[in-house]
Amino acid sequence: MLAQQRQTAILERVRLHGGVRVSDLVVEFGVSDMTIRRDLEALADRGLVAKVHGGATVLRPGSTEEPGFAAKSVRNRAEKAAIAARAAELVRPGMAVALSAGTTTAELARRLVSVPELTVVTNSVPVADVFFGSGRPDRTVVLTGGVRTPSDALVGPVAVAAIRTFHLDLLFLGVHGMSERAGFTTPNLMEADTDRALVAAAERLVVLADHSKWDLLGISTIAALGAADVLVTDGRLPDAARETLEGEVGQLMIAG
Repeated sequence: MLAQQRQTAILERVRLHGGVRVSDLVVEFGVSDMTIRRDLEALADRGLVAKVHGGATVLRPGSTEEPGFAAKSVRNRAEKAAIAARAAELVRPGMAVALSAGTTTAELARRLVSVPELTVVTNSVPVADVFFGSGRPDRTVVLTGGVRTPSDALVGPVAVAAIRTFHLDLLFLGVHGMSERAGFTTPNLMEADTDRALVAAAERLVVLADHSKWDLLGISTIAALGAADVLVTDGRLPDAARETLEGEVGQLMIAG
């Protein structure tokens, strides 16, 4: 097994169990204690786990902590792919759609490159790259401009001013967290302003959020749970969270 494959497997175990022990990983992967410690060091350097004595634990981010795009892109890959596939079913040729920044919206962009005659508005550099790379002549892609965040979002007054000129059929919104009390949240204050402008510009709001976003709080609320016309999530969402969301959002779609 390559080091990258082993580190991905270790990260999945941390996410699933909340933490891992070096001694257990040595037995499981059949490698040395030093190899496992190097793996954990590499994951910690990328901001994916917190190292503790004898192992590593899941990170518990504060409300203003903003992971980078690369760090988020390796989390819950299967769930994000399933969510993107389900969300893509909502898009029809000729629509004007917006995709906010996020790793799940970037996955959705890859599903939409084959849809003809789309107009796409985004404040996400990776999302724009996906569409520009497809080279379709029947597509219009608008990248808002603005100040770039660690999650590769373009935010601030320039982005907000551009977004306010549009009238969009659908907004696909990626979020940092969601909760019954705070709604859909982000750890970046300027990104919250930009996302609220996207919400105001769209006829329908579709939120893409895997199960790990439940009860995770960012410092600023983008919208209340009830503002979502559709929430697309995955089957690992806890039953209590599913019950709460079914009572709040317009439609709860479970992918995978």
